[in-house]
Amino acid sequence: MIDPRLHVLRVVAERGTVSAAAADLGYTPSAISHQLRTLSRDVGATLLVPEGRGVRLTGAALTLLERTHDLFTQWEEIRADVQQASGTSRGYLRLAGFSTAASALLPPAAVAVSRAFPQSTIRIIEADPEVCFDMLLADHVDVAVVVSMSELPPTADPRFEQERLMEDALDLLVPTDSPLATRSRVRLADAAEEHWIMEHPGRPYHQLVTAACAAAGFTPEQAHEVVEWDTGAALVTAGFGVALVPRLARIPHSDGLVRIPLRGEASPVRHVRTSVRSGTSRQPEIACALAELRSVATSLAEMDVG
Repeated sequence: MIDPRLHVLRVVAERGTVSAAAADLGYTPSAISHQLRTLSRDVGATLLVPEGRGVRLTGAALTLLERTHDLFTQWEEIRADVQQASGTSRGYLRLAGFSTAASALLPPAAVAVSRAFPQSTIRIIEADPEVCFDMLLADHVDVAVVVSMSELPPTADPRFEQERLMEDALDLLVPTDSPLATRSRVRLADAAEEHWIMEHPGRPYHQLVTAACAAAGFTPEQAHEVVEWDTGAALVTAGFGVALVPRLARIPHSDGLVRIPLRGEASPVRHVRTSVRSGTSRQPEIACALAELRSVATSLAEMDVG
């Protein structure tokens, strides 16, 4: 078994404050501080120093973390080997993903795991990509499905195994009386003069849409701000503007709404990937979930081609 205090140090390093790490791990800040003090005493070096409202890891702490990455990976691989040799499983699986993944991708994976491991407890959590990685590191989830963003850990991060899953194309939503509604495909620039219904400025999806529009040669005029796809679709149906919606998003059918695929180089996509803690991908329930996610993604891609 790996010293649990090393796990605590990992989370503190990621979150930047003792209080944030305590919230992630379900401890009190004083308990976290006590564990790190004893760890510091046992290794014979100062690990944390105060810095503003947070803490800074010393060189000794960074060295300790770097040397423990392989330990965590090897321990998880040992667990997988033992489970396979004994014919046992983890007994649980916790899946997390952003909103459209939680509705379109995670349920089939959960069904596949529950059929293969009927005694295992399955849990699905909807969460933003950044939160998914916090939960992965804190060992609150086992598999995360996220949209690639610059704020997320890079794919080479040794703490995680990350794998490209699929590309989620975006479609243009227009009301049925729009001149664009009769087309089978449109270029993004064809909607340059429209009023746009978008997410709040600063949010990842808002950034994706504005970047795509910039690549198409225009700046969208944002008329309304929404959070949910259903809300955006309702506003489009009512004639308040147009919107981009991911192919994975399940929009309620409406006679006043047309969903049009985009064409051209500026057509935006969301890059979706899976992530697990390093060394866990061969553990039975996790391996089953990853296999099913790949299968679902392949089926969706074939449907799009068709």
